[in-house]
Formats: sequence, C-alpha cells, structure tokens
Amino acid sequence: QFLNEVKAISSVQHRNLVKLLGCSMEGTERLLVYELLKNNSLENALFGTFDRLYVCTFDLFILLQIVLKLAGRVSGPVEKPLSWETRHNILLGTARGLAYLHEDSQIRIVHRDIKPSNILLDEFYEAKIADFGLARLFESSHQLEVLTTKAAGT
Repeated sequence: QFLNEVKAISSVQHRNLVKLLGCSMEGTERLLVYELLKNNSLENALFGTFDRLYVCTFDLFILLQIVLKLAGRVSGPVEKPLSWETRHNILLGTARGLAYLHEDSQIRIVHRDIKPSNILLDEFYEAKIADFGLARLFESSHQLEVLTTKAAGT
C-alpha cells in the first residue's frame, strides 16, 4: 500500500491533489511527507474533532448528500459553519481532482477511498484529495474502460 501511494501521488500534479514532498523507508518504518494544509480535512470542518462520521465507501453523490443534509452542523474547533459557497467550491474542487485522475493524468488513477477525512482543505478552503493507499493505477484509458464494465458492490 505504501509504495502504491508513493507511485500514485508522485506521478500526478493538480491543484486539487495533495502534494507529496518526500518519503522515507527505514526498516519497517514508512513515512510520507505532504504539504501542510491549514484547515485540516472536510471531515473536521463538517463534524469537528470528536463528532465523526465513518463511512467505508461512497461516491461524490453521497458526499454531496451529507454536505446538504448536515448544513450548519459543526462542532469542535471550527468557529462557524461552512458557507454554501465554500461547500460548493469544496465539492467542485473534489470533482475536478477526480476528473483529472480519471481522464487527464498520464497514468489513470481510481482513488477508491473518497470520504471527508481524505479531502484536505488549504487556507482558502480549496479541496485537495489525499490518501492514495487504496488507489488503482491504469497505464491506459482502455484498462479503465474494462474495469468499469466489471462493477461490483453496492
């Protein structure tokens, strides 16, 4: 999983993807160094530190439903709820990042773990997709097309 994440994130650059600054493999220890993002994660912005929602798998449609349903529900370190404009911009940034991974990057990448804790927010609340540990890499768009015809799960 570690090498998969290093390969995935180091092969792509986009304003809505977290930047990998470096990595270390010493013995059994593994370390990834990412850019520091001031506003933590979407999960923290929506639910605060202690009020967490754990979701194993979902897509952007469900993410949008959660954002709309929980409008204004914030606890923990966030002082006020995210505005609708900010929420909309976070959703658009996440969608742009995913579109880049699926359609525009040289190596096509399917993230497979999109959830609020993996959407990080910079100082302007711009979304950056993080945690590529479960990502699948495809050398060509043809491989990706074959994958989509073999859908499984709920």
